[in-house]
Amino acid sequence: MPAGILLVDKPGGITSHDVVARARKALGTRKVGHAGTLDPMATGLLVLGVDSATRLLTFIVGLDKTYEATIRLGVATDSDDADGTVTATADAATVAALTGDAIADGIAALTGDISQVPSRVSAIKVNGRRAYDLARAGEEVQLNARAVTVSRFDVCATRRTETTLDLDVVVDCTSGTYIRALARDLGDALGVGGHLTALRRTRIGPFDVADAVVADGIAADLLVPQARVAASVLGAFAVTADEARDLRHGKRLSGAAERLERVPMAAIDPAGRLVGVVERRGADVKSVMNVPEEPA
Repeated sequence: MPAGILLVDKPGGITSHDVVARARKALGTRKVGHAGTLDPMATGLLVLGVDSATRLLTFIVGLDKTYEATIRLGVATDSDDADGTVTATADAATVAALTGDAIADGIAALTGDISQVPSRVSAIKVNGRRAYDLARAGEEVQLNARAVTVSRFDVCATRRTETTLDLDVVVDCTSGTYIRALARDLGDALGVGGHLTALRRTRIGPFDVADAVVADGIAADLLVPQARVAASVLGAFAVTADEARDLRHGKRLSGAAERLERVPMAAIDPAGRLVGVVERRGADVKSVMNVPEEPA
């Protein structure tokens, strides 16, 4: 099985692990992982790593992301999304009185560098257990706020009913941002409650859902070569055949650090193969992650 990255457009109603299981079956290998989960209700981009390319997922999981979502104002749920139980419903007149300026002010307060308390049904571990497992067991979940950056929070469309106001939004954010928490916090700030009714991830770093395959269409010939992926994420550091051999043998490239444009970078040999991920060690370059040598 060749190593590489697979972009999958996850449908709603299944877990990210379900997609991984389908990939393992379709590709005939257990060596499949993903760079960031999606909730069952969410759709969109999953980045899967296959074989030795699973090691590249470490460098992908922390990349910025783009989401398209629908926030429903006027109703709060215990999960901050449509899969949860309704915990509060705002007065219809209060929802009807919401103005565009008030919504814009609420969104502005949630844009930029913010401190966000994750959703209580997130995958964050609390004393070794997932927060969503604790919540489902009826236990009180206290999560600490974390610093995240929301670089774009745009409203694309609005729809009103007698009791609710739906906002279709696009969000660009750093890894670790919870869109459900944005919906919750916007609803709280406006005094009407809020939750997500739809969520779609459209981008992770340089990877776009437009280039993804459907979950039932996974095939080995759709794998993106790991050298191309590593170069797009980390930048390519070209090495000679001799330097590639030295790096694979654990040797440093003496005096080569001045060639690094940033750190870490992906060392690529003359045949276009990924040697590994390299960093600076003083004036030298050293591999911090090697990958098995592939046929030219």
